[in-house]
Amino acid sequence: MSESRRSLQVAVVANRKHSVRAPDDAPADALAEYDAEETVEGIQRALSEAGHVVTYLEADASLPDSVRAARPDICFNIAEGLRGDARESHVPALLEMLGVPYTASKVLTHAISLDKAMTKRIWRDYGLPTAPFQCCDTADAPLDPALAYPLFVKPAREGSGMGINADSIVHDEGALHRQVGWVITTYHQPALVERYLPGREFTVGLVGNRRLPGREVHTGPVPGWYDDRGYHVFPVLEIDTGRGQVRGIYNAEAKGYAITSDEAPGYLCPADIPSTLAARLHDLAVAAFEAIGGLDVSRVDFRLGDDGEPYLVEINTLPGVNPIVSDLVIAARAEGVAYETLINEILNLALARYGIG
Repeated sequence: MSESRRSLQVAVVANRKHSVRAPDDAPADALAEYDAEETVEGIQRALSEAGHVVTYLEADASLPDSVRAARPDICFNIAEGLRGDARESHVPALLEMLGVPYTASKVLTHAISLDKAMTKRIWRDYGLPTAPFQCCDTADAPLDPALAYPLFVKPAREGSGMGINADSIVHDEGALHRQVGWVITTYHQPALVERYLPGREFTVGLVGNRRLPGREVHTGPVPGWYDDRGYHVFPVLEIDTGRGQVRGIYNAEAKGYAITSDEAPGYLCPADIPSTLAARLHDLAVAAFEAIGGLDVSRVDFRLGDDGEPYLVEINTLPGVNPIVSDLVIAARAEGVAYETLINEILNLALARYGIG
């Protein structure tokens, strides 16, 4: 179990699927990022078992008033936000304004991570490996001469595999323009076009914060859980897209199948890879996390290029924590880390940052 702390008033803040009304013209995967009731209930149960008094607050327009009424010591934030190009930053910004502590990354980091192109620009400037790319605001935008087919097209500001389908891999100009146009029209945002990476797909989850002078050292559930940098990185999880109903891509539909069903992709953890590659993925995950100022928890996605090298694809600073199907939870479970321990570690990391004992 996580280290013992006093009982606190903890508010879980989220957007539940059944509480979000999608626009009439929304795509079929419009609600993919929002949380199921079992996720909210799982978090509440885990925090309650640690002795905290837990309430739930829906992250809608009523949130300013409900936060003031609840007066939590801290919020456990998993809210995706309802609209706009930086929607995952809405709840952190509100809580900052109200002076209420919360888990996970801060305002700017969430705004950056949701924008895949901006994230890749920062990684590129840090010298981290990510596939060449461009952002397209119109269907007929000229292709950057540095890019060559095949290419991969997806929405620039969505998560959970939204906007990815069998047409996302394009091999010529006509297919590129059609798919870019479809993304822009369907998701009302730019399309990210990047070099297609044909290799194996991995994801790496981590918890922790960089150990800095003057910051409380958080020891974790057992001695030595965190490395000298301040992180615990979970085993590499491979997503085998050669299995299941959806082949070759890991999109919202593929993520929707129960992990034990024949329709689901393979979830292989720890991934069957050389220790040198695993160490490289671990180090890149931490570097990618720190480059955008991440805090407490994240999950970083990779794909191997045709050169066999790993490339950063994207980072999720609000990774899913469904007790059964979320990638971060699967990786933790593969290491023998109980769901309750994972959830309370995320909370305890934030408490340490804020100096709440």
